[in-house]
Amino acid sequence: MKENTEKSNINEGGCKQVLKIAFPLILSTSAMTLQMFVDRVFLMWFDRDAMSGAMLGGILSFVPFSLFLGTATYASTFVSQYDGAKMPNRIGPAVWQSVYFSFAAGLIMACFALFDKNLIAMVGHEPQIAQYELVYFRIMILGSMPGILDSALSCFLTGRGKTWTVMWINLFKTLVNIVLDYALIFGHFGFPRWGVAGAAAATVIANISACAIYLIIFFLPSNRRDFFTSNYFFDKDLFGRLMKFGFPSGVQFMLDVLGFTLFVVFIGRIDPVSFAASSMVFQINMLAFMPMIGFGMATTILVGREIGAGKPELAQKATWSAAKLTFGYMITVAVSYWLFPDLYFLPFSAGADPQQMQALRPIAVVLLYFVSFYCIFDTGNIIFSAALKGAGDTRFVMYVSIWLNWLIMVIPSWAAITYLHGRARLFVAWAALSGYVCALAVLFLLRFLSGKWKSMRVIEKSPGMPPELPAMPAIESDIG
Repeated sequence: MKENTEKSNINEGGCKQVLKIAFPLILSTSAMTLQMFVDRVFLMWFDRDAMSGAMLGGILSFVPFSLFLGTATYASTFVSQYDGAKMPNRIGPAVWQSVYFSFAAGLIMACFALFDKNLIAMVGHEPQIAQYELVYFRIMILGSMPGILDSALSCFLTGRGKTWTVMWINLFKTLVNIVLDYALIFGHFGFPRWGVAGAAAATVIANISACAIYLIIFFLPSNRRDFFTSNYFFDKDLFGRLMKFGFPSGVQFMLDVLGFTLFVVFIGRIDPVSFAASSMVFQINMLAFMPMIGFGMATTILVGREIGAGKPELAQKATWSAAKLTFGYMITVAVSYWLFPDLYFLPFSAGADPQQMQALRPIAVVLLYFVSFYCIFDTGNIIFSAALKGAGDTRFVMYVSIWLNWLIMVIPSWAAITYLHGRARLFVAWAALSGYVCALAVLFLLRFLSGKWKSMRVIEKSPGMPPELPAMPAIESDIG
């Protein structure tokens, strides 16, 4: 018995435990990436400018969306810490606070549609691309609430490490999205030929289908009994704590997306070929990047659980295990970018105009070299920031992202596009993007090594009210 206990302790926080939680999340994020990739490939077949327009329209809508998404999904850290602290009666109420936030966020998002034409006009892209951008942006903004609510409800499962269920739901959502993409973009199966509008509508409908499944699971009798998911009362203190720790996480996410959006806007002002080549490479990069997000989510879950249980050393061990696994994966991907670039271009060229692809390929190959370099550093960026967030160190992550984003990527990219000429504008801008990713990784690593995060937690130290009184909000102290 003693030997088995010691063996179990040794395995805690190791690569096997990380992979057990991360693998379904990797498949989940890969499924979402596949959906986006297929979406862009279909649009490339429909029209090259449609792909570029959908990319920027999607990014523009994702800027405000990411603020609300990053805040709502921080509920998973509360769930994981409550789970580690053996306080299941607080898990349901924590998710409910995120649900209330999601409804409010969806209404605020819809208001951005009032300014859509002015916003797209400010981007300054060519009229054909701008029209595609406007259509995609408008639909995604108006239909954003299901996407935020979907992610908020998923925290109930991800925070407790129930990642296989999340994987199957995401696979189903991806299948719905891809089928509707094919039907609505090209007008198959009796549907209208909506093009870009069809791609956006397919995403919204798929998110609604996922929400329905999460709600069914959330209200299962066993979950109402064990996790008090029927305790829907608004808890001002718990909601305030979600805002205190979750909002900086959302701000950091939004500013990252905003900086990237400005980068894409600048690239789009060079010429349509550079813009299309960059758009294509970004989609290829997503294939490698999103599985890393799965490792990052697993890191946040494990760190949150161990911090809640008062075991910061195990949280540290789990983070290093995740870093080793992710680094090995990214090295493999980076090498493949160098050796087999045409393999990644193949889906785009299958249905695209051959002359357009011939013009894009030389530029895209060089851009893949940039990606193969910075994606290795992205390992540290994703894993160590995830660990800091899992403990509650969200303000540091936010401040670092704000400063580096503008000083290293946005301002240098703007200067390159404005004052340089020829292909130098494109390549210097991409060099700035690479420098930003590398600098983030270094600073997050140094913060992690400092160990300050080990003394942080987002939940209260005591359970408050006993489980027998689920309908009454607990009285909690705000400990940051």
